[in-house]
Amino acid sequence: MHHGVLPLYKPKGMTSHDCVMKIRRLFQTKKVGHTGTLDPEVDGVLPICIGRGTKIASYLTEAPKTYEGEVTLGISTTTEDKDGEVVHRKQVTAPFPRDDIRRVLHSFLGKQTQTPPKYSAMKVKGRKLYEYARLGVEVERPKKEIYIYDISLHEETIRFTENTFSFRFTVTCSKGTYIRTLSTDIGRKLGYPAHMSDLTRIKSASFTIDECLTFTELEEMKKNGILHESIRPLKAALPHLPHIEADDELLNKIRHGQVLPAWESLPSCFLFVYDGKALAVYEQHPRKDGYIKPKTMLIVPEEG
Repeated sequence: MHHGVLPLYKPKGMTSHDCVMKIRRLFQTKKVGHTGTLDPEVDGVLPICIGRGTKIASYLTEAPKTYEGEVTLGISTTTEDKDGEVVHRKQVTAPFPRDDIRRVLHSFLGKQTQTPPKYSAMKVKGRKLYEYARLGVEVERPKKEIYIYDISLHEETIRFTENTFSFRFTVTCSKGTYIRTLSTDIGRKLGYPAHMSDLTRIKSASFTIDECLTFTELEEMKKNGILHESIRPLKAALPHLPHIEADDELLNKIRHGQVLPAWESLPSCFLFVYDGKALAVYEQHPRKDGYIKPKTMLIVPEEG
């Protein structure tokens, strides 16, 4: 069985769950999971965890994501994207100066509070928001804190038509950020109804769109008997964690999940590796000062 992370290019028109099911069939294993849902009409980077790779899914899900999106001013919709019903129109009569757009984009840097879209998978009282929306039931949507690390304008993409004004931007943000909502908030600050008219995720954790594989490429690799080459090892999937090389003595203790004495200048959370393999994520022991304990075991006892 294969263990690791597959950097998948999710095409438009498929749900993240559809992708998982297709990977299960390709690799003939049930132990498959994704690392952060993408809406069906959003394409881009969707890291897929396979085998023991599913144990590190949460580390990848929590990592920042980078998107390239497009916001269109002049029209707002029920879903905050181009697929929803039009809620409000306001003709854009003149193009915006680039400095004004940049100033508004930069105002979103740092900690922000978002109200999730009505049509989203966030649960309230055990039911997803889009289920309430489809029933026409109004419920209070809980606000959530997100973080914008970087946001920039693609100046060459600015388009002014008879009624609308649009531009593309790149944003790096925390887990759970709704780019649809960010797009409508950008429009609001510019004084117009707006919606997200396009979106591609170009980076998730350490995986970039350039290294992602399409389903066509994966099927060709399977035909040639090299499907295993599509999987990145666990160690390579966790570059954001400090890596500490274990010696032979530590290896035996780690692979049995032992609590270990800490030593000076250890990070609060780190990855033990040995001979290129990821062994376990360890953390400072919450109850025993001066000790570390396994947080996530990535190697089985019989492996060396």
